[in-house]
Amino acid sequence: MEKVIVVASKNKGKIKEFKELLNPKGYEVRSLDDFPDMPEIDETGTTFEENAVIKAQAVTDRYHIMAVSDDSGLEIDAFNKEPGIHSARWLGHDTDYKEKNRIVLERMGDRKDRTCRYACAIAITRPDHEPVVFFDTVECEIAWEPSGSNGFGYDPIIWYAPFQKTMADMTNDEKNSISHRGKAVRKMEEWMEHEDL
Repeated sequence: MEKVIVVASKNKGKIKEFKELLNPKGYEVRSLDDFPDMPEIDETGTTFEENAVIKAQAVTDRYHIMAVSDDSGLEIDAFNKEPGIHSARWLGHDTDYKEKNRIVLERMGDRKDRTCRYACAIAITRPDHEPVVFFDTVECEIAWEPSGSNGFGYDPIIWYAPFQKTMADMTNDEKNSISHRGKAVRKMEEWMEHEDL
């Protein structure tokens, strides 16, 4: 008997990642595309963890079903940790990432402190259970110029010093081994091994 889990997202890349992870564990993965009557979910939290829980819990409350959601983003220390939880809608939802990346580099100028991090919170919600959240980060720097075509979002301007390359220059395996989402997912996998879902 396959267990159903809903990814509280319409992001094709995210849904694909969760399917690759959860299908082999015997889960039938659905997404918000399978629930067209689900109202828009307002992300009113002030942290990645809160927003991940809000999205997953909304699905669980409405359909009495297990749900998983992630909330992730980029914190740039020189920008007071912006864009943070607003990473996707920073500078407007309709601004493409090429433009967002150009503006980040322009604002950074030649300042020396280029530290930043990607953060990811993954929440699992189930009927009659408290939400469970897995959180992790990866420390990086803002690159001096964009490079690479793998990955998405801010990846072309995120420099990872140990590999001496941007996130967008990494292979998928390299990125998964160190990324914020990869690390949070491994915590979730470990929990699922020991939890009777």
